[in-house]
Amino acid sequence: MEERVNSCRHVLMIPYPSQGHINPLLQFSKRLSTKGVKATMVTTIFISKFMHLQSSTLPGSIQFDAISDGYDNGGYDQAGSIPAYLSRMETIGSNSLRELIKKYNSSDHCIDCVVYDPLLPWVLDVTKEFGLFGAAFFTHMCAVDYIFYCVYHERLKLPISSTPISIPGLPLLELKDTPAFVSEPGLYPAYYDLVMNQFSNIHKADIILVNSFYKLEDQVVDSMSKLCPLVTVGPTVPSLYLDKAVPNDTDNNLNLFEVDSSAISWLKQKPARSAIYISFGSMVCFSTKQMEEMALGLMGSGFNFLWVIPDVDKKNLPKEMGKEINACGRGLIVNWVPQLEVLSDQAVGCFFTHCGWNSILEALCLGVPMVALPQWTDQPTNAKFVEDVWKVGIRVKVNEDGIVTREEIERCLREVMEKELGREMRINAKKWKQLALEAVSQGGTSDTNINEFINILNRS
Repeated sequence: MEERVNSCRHVLMIPYPSQGHINPLLQFSKRLSTKGVKATMVTTIFISKFMHLQSSTLPGSIQFDAISDGYDNGGYDQAGSIPAYLSRMETIGSNSLRELIKKYNSSDHCIDCVVYDPLLPWVLDVTKEFGLFGAAFFTHMCAVDYIFYCVYHERLKLPISSTPISIPGLPLLELKDTPAFVSEPGLYPAYYDLVMNQFSNIHKADIILVNSFYKLEDQVVDSMSKLCPLVTVGPTVPSLYLDKAVPNDTDNNLNLFEVDSSAISWLKQKPARSAIYISFGSMVCFSTKQMEEMALGLMGSGFNFLWVIPDVDKKNLPKEMGKEINACGRGLIVNWVPQLEVLSDQAVGCFFTHCGWNSILEALCLGVPMVALPQWTDQPTNAKFVEDVWKVGIRVKVNEDGIVTREEIERCLREVMEKELGREMRINAKKWKQLALEAVSQGGTSDTNINEFINILNRS
């Protein structure tokens, strides 16, 4: 029978303040809760005011608290720039976190450990001021963390002068396969500093956790572990879709957009594997020209399609085109959806994605093949693995003007939905789905690593 651990352990979870970073740590908290650990999720005061939280299905051992980032009424928009936001967040956030830890340590709920997103390295500094156990939690895939690590330690020097790029444990990479901050380091200087600073004090962390699973990136994990010891504890996907070990764990509990559930009833009316699901996350904003090409490619494909376009981005899709899509009967545009429920619907035959890591993990865990349209940050590297390593998708080609044409979109969708290549992708996707289940199930690699993390915490 699985070992049960000391229920009095209390862990603070401190993610970078965005939905794609909060939900993985929340899912990890649920895993810990099944093993007798109490977790407190710490968001910023601004996010705590506006997040849509489904708290009714959360285990009782998980609670929420907040710290200030210095912009309690406006968040990043109030700051006006990434450098301003991050600088003030570090100053104000450090003091706010100190007060939060003092509050708990003066009660019956003392903090034993802080699990933090390395994008906030100052959290580890505050953690060590109190002599607490500090665990870094990387929300990117291990391959991306490894590339950033190599750049930070100058094992990979920028700018890159020749390709292919050879890093032990990784496939050969072209420039287009590297994270945006590596291929064009001068284009996003604030974000470049953000991802590089993850490693400024990582040596002080007591353990490094990665949101991936071993067999998905075994060669990468083995290579990086020789330089920077780490363990995989993912995928952080709700338990309903994997081992069902966490009660009532049916979805990611936090959304920063209001969910439109009409998409589910629309999908239920469509035949099996007849629909394309299109979502590019919450931060990608396409030009009007690209939105037009996308709409024409989707309509020209002849397939049913469900397209998520957040309200703030709808301005770039001509109104007439939006009306035509909703009137044709094959297309539906919505603001935001419960993505896992959509991906698990039998009507979905393909996921057209920006290749955000959370989206890829969800597609892999549900056995859905992909068409990849990466934009920036870690997405190009994720897309490389989707197409060439895991062989569960195809990456669109961009023309000389930086546009993916309607013809290219149609071609890729047909490859996945109709051709032999698509059939092979579905077989591979099912294989990875099974391996993900194996990793989180009792005795699997991720489950074993989580148990060891708790055992170390109990001994500390």
